[in-house]
This record gives sequence, C-alpha cells and structure tokens, in this order.
Amino acid sequence: MADTAIINEVGLRDGLQNQPVTVDTNTKARLARLLVDAGMRYLEPVSFVSPKAIPQMADAAALTPLLPQGEHLHYTALVPNLKGYQLAREAGYPTVALVLSTTDSFNERNLRMSLEQAAQSCETIIQAAREDGIATRTYISGAFACPYDGPVPESLPRQLAERMFTAGSDEVAIADTIGAGNPQQMKAIMAPLIRDIGAERFYVHLHDTRGLAAAMAWEAADLGVRKFDASVGGLGGCPFAPGATGNMATEDLVYLLESCGLNTGINIEGLREAVALAAEATQRPLGGRILDWMASQEKQGKTPCLW
Repeated sequence: MADTAIINEVGLRDGLQNQPVTVDTNTKARLARLLVDAGMRYLEPVSFVSPKAIPQMADAAALTPLLPQGEHLHYTALVPNLKGYQLAREAGYPTVALVLSTTDSFNERNLRMSLEQAAQSCETIIQAAREDGIATRTYISGAFACPYDGPVPESLPRQLAERMFTAGSDEVAIADTIGAGNPQQMKAIMAPLIRDIGAERFYVHLHDTRGLAAAMAWEAADLGVRKFDASVGGLGGCPFAPGATGNMATEDLVYLLESCGLNTGINIEGLREAVALAAEATQRPLGGRILDWMASQEKQGKTPCLW
C-alpha cells in the first residue's frame, strides 16, 4: 500500500445541512479552525444552493472569507447547477463538487431534474470549469441504492462515472448516500473502474446508516482508493434522502486508516475539540466509536494508546 491517504472533511457542509438547529457563521469558522489545527487539509465547507431549500447553507458566501487560509489547504464547494457554480467561482473556490444521482426519482427531489437532465447539467458545468481552470469532482449519489426506488444495478454507477470522466471531470466520488451498501458491492462497483481508469481519480463517500461504513472504507482502500470523505463526529444526513444518517465519523476513519499503516496527517486528539464544538453547536451528542473508547480508558485512569 501507498503510505498516504486523503480525508476530505465534509462536516461543515454535508454534516450541518440537515441539522434542525441553525449553526451561525462564526461558529462554523471556529469549527473549521479546529479541524485545520487537528491536521485537516481538505475540507468541503459550503454549498451554493437555494437558501429556501437548505437554510443551513445560506451563509456560504459569508463563511468563505472566514475560513483558515494557507497553500496547504484545499477547499471544495458543492454546486447543484450552473448558477451555483458561478457563485462558487465568484467566491474563489478552486474545486467544485457536482452531484449526479443514479435515478430519476432522486435527481428530481434533489435537483428538480431527470437523470438525463442532471447528467447534461454536470457536463455543462464541467466544461465551464475546465475553461475557468477550476477542478471538478462529480459525486455519483445513491450509488448503491436510491432512497425512493431501492437498489440500483451495479453497472449504473460505473456507467455514470465513465460518462463524467468522458465529459472531463477530474475526479469521481462513489457515494453511498443512504448507507445501504456492503463491501462486496463496493468491490463490484469499484474494481472495474479502478482497473480501467486508475484508483487515484476516485473518492469514496460513505454514510454509516447500517454500520458498514468502516468495512466499505477498508474494501475501497484495499482496492487502492486513497481519497475519502468523512464528517467530524459522524454528523450528516441528506434533506432529500429519507433514512440517511450520519457520514462515517472522521475520527473513526482516521483511526482505521492510521492503524492499518496509511498516514492521514490528522490528529485524533485534536479532533476531540472539533467534535465537542460540533456537539455544542448542534445540541446533540456526537462522536465516533474511537472517542467512546478513549473516554472509557480515561475513566479507568488509563492513557488511551491508539497505535
């Protein structure tokens, strides 16, 4: 295995977008600082979407200049359409994330488009981004199952990924949006894509609805994937995907990868402060399994030994 893995922190965007408690802009900026201080270098802090559809993201433009700055930091903005792309470009984001769901039903609820319309919209944005020198990552959402139509054929996310690469997308993320997949499906979808395109151009985005996110993350890593999304404390959920719970907790993914020899550059102890702030801001208990274990060790008067 290569010795480095990238974790893209999506807690500020995917983690907060569905929370019933509004998190103010300054608190989001504080959370971003704590994440960066813990070693996070890749973050997706905002989406440029209709504030009526997702009120938590209404402050995307206001939050952007408050984010920590540095050449070592890489920020992505999620954009649902060409207007959102233009706003992200104006805000100075070097990378944009696009969303293409696997079914008409999911695209219609998420983007108010059919599957074909959504695919064409992605292709238009990818072309515009290439002309503007902005990188693109296209998410194949509901890659394992649609929240409305159920399981999808394994060939479908592969076909959509190939189409997006043909259109010029720099990267593609295979997203288990509702946490319905398993490691065997991960291999069935990813192995042919990695063989034909190369693992370095793929992300994996996992929700832990049924407790298999860690197993699926490791299956992807074993196939050669080195880029993953995760959300601090396990925050998450999609307003257009009934039943979707939190993303895989960043701290659990860090522990999984580091314990198996992959360097993330992220300090779990530092993430504890970020989890505490996120829990306070959202008024709900948060934290991955590794933090529960660390707390139990400390209650016994022991110093947690992670590695």
